[in-house]
Amino acid sequence: MSDLPPEARLWNLTRGALGTKALAIAADLGVADALAHGPRSVAALSEESGADADTLHRILRALASDGVFAEDEPGVFRNTEASELLRSDDADRWREFAHLFGEVFYPAMGALDVRLTDVPFARAYGTDIWTWFATKPEERSNFDRAMEGGQAERADKLAALEWREDETVVDIGGGTGRLLRDLLERRPELRGIVFDLPEADRDQTVRGDRIAFVSGSFFEQVPEGDAYVLSKILHDWDDEPAAAILRTVRAAAPDEARLLVLDSVVPPGNDAAGVKWLDLLMLVLQRGRERTESDWHALLDGAGFRIEQIEDGLIQARCR
Repeated sequence: MSDLPPEARLWNLTRGALGTKALAIAADLGVADALAHGPRSVAALSEESGADADTLHRILRALASDGVFAEDEPGVFRNTEASELLRSDDADRWREFAHLFGEVFYPAMGALDVRLTDVPFARAYGTDIWTWFATKPEERSNFDRAMEGGQAERADKLAALEWREDETVVDIGGGTGRLLRDLLERRPELRGIVFDLPEADRDQTVRGDRIAFVSGSFFEQVPEGDAYVLSKILHDWDDEPAAAILRTVRAAAPDEARLLVLDSVVPPGNDAAGVKWLDLLMLVLQRGRERTESDWHALLDGAGFRIEQIEDGLIQARCR
């Protein structure tokens, strides 16, 4: 547990909504990009962005008190290591995540009600998240870019596994194709299929004779392959729909195929774990969930897979 006094712990949680919104505003204004070459005044930043100077100053001052930006002299700000991550060229896509949390997820988080068992996002927006994204191509593109965050590390995990030279890897819900592109850069002997809904943002630089894009729903049918990757997909869904996705994969998979799930494993105990907060976000967006080790065994076993190895971030399984 943190060494913070109890009052500070409660204050940090109480003010959390303000931090979420402030970070989204700074990200959407491109403040980190504007400060990429050194300190600038709030007057210059507001003139460039069209923001009210007083409001912007107060937002940046509050963020700076938590180490996101720094006010070196009154009204003059610079980037810090934290705010550098909000630049548009950051590989982990924190700018896109800040926008999602502060602009898209924000109303849904406010709709969370422990007395209800519906989906808070759907109650806030009048439709489910995927239908909403289908009508908002810019937001869907931002979401797909955000999902690229951390893909290089996930590709490293996959590349470190043993592979045959002729294997075809199917990335289920693969979005832009970034994960497969990164994997095939590390393991050029492989081929890949990116499978996702037709409205998913495609990275046109990924195309070639070694990667194909196939559109469809993973609740209906998926392509045949030698290995199936589910990267941050199953946590979007509660157990029944997650099992339906896995059954669709099992129906297409040859008996010798393997399943590679890139997802978190919720640790026991009270130690700080971001995944426990991510679990609440999944609840808000579509009543998805993060899972413990025993949860993963129950889910995969029931859908026709046998777990061979499980660790936080990578679950390796085979068809039963």
